[in-house]
Amino acid sequence: MRAASQTPMPQGHAGGGGGSPIAGSVLPIKRAEELLATLPGVIAARIVASDSGAVDEIHVLTSADVTPKQTVRNIESALIAHLGMRVDHRKISVATTVEPAARPVVTPRSVETVVEREPHVETTRRRLYFEDVEVRRSRSRGVACRVTLRKGEESYIGESEGLENERSRLELAARATLAAIQQAEGEERALALDGCKTIEAFDREFVFVGVTARVNRETALLTGSCEIRDSAETAASLAVLDATNRWIAFTR
Repeated sequence: MRAASQTPMPQGHAGGGGGSPIAGSVLPIKRAEELLATLPGVIAARIVASDSGAVDEIHVLTSADVTPKQTVRNIESALIAHLGMRVDHRKISVATTVEPAARPVVTPRSVETVVEREPHVETTRRRLYFEDVEVRRSRSRGVACRVTLRKGEESYIGESEGLENERSRLELAARATLAAIQQAEGEERALALDGCKTIEAFDREFVFVGVTARVNRETALLTGSCEIRDSAETAASLAVLDATNRWIAFTR
């Protein structure tokens, strides 16, 4: 097998799909890797995520049966159609091997087995990832926000209610995220929202959060941020994860 060659990504971008409340660059990582492994010509797939769960890189190894340009389009289309996600094509890297016959048939299960051998997977599986945010309105309760987080195979749901205005929606999403984190981590660690606001920097808009964290008698102020892309509520949830994930891993 010749050394895999890196191929520049095409400039075109597949059209976006329907309305998912999940941020465009955030994926249920395991489900997405299994999906990519089923695409034509794909031998192996690996998604690299940030601490908040946002996709930083997508790496795939393919046979020469499918061109890299078509592979990128297949990846974009599959993620949109199956998971309602849009990922910047510049984050997708395709390496091609010229010996497809020598490779084993890849199934989602075999990809999972490969992933389990990675040295950092144990940490990754212990980390909480954003999966969904849902905002509901009612005349009696104002606004209710539900956030779903995932850790390994388990899902954790947090909810928060309050009056409706732009700032309260951010805070509700942040509080719902903290409630989901507490459900996942138990009462050993206490987390409370100090504040949540939008800030403008570099011609972009971000959500910035402050969280007071306590374990045993130690307290700390944690901060996190996330650029607003699809929705402010999604960004608020990701900002909370940005603030808390490293601290939770450090205090285990």
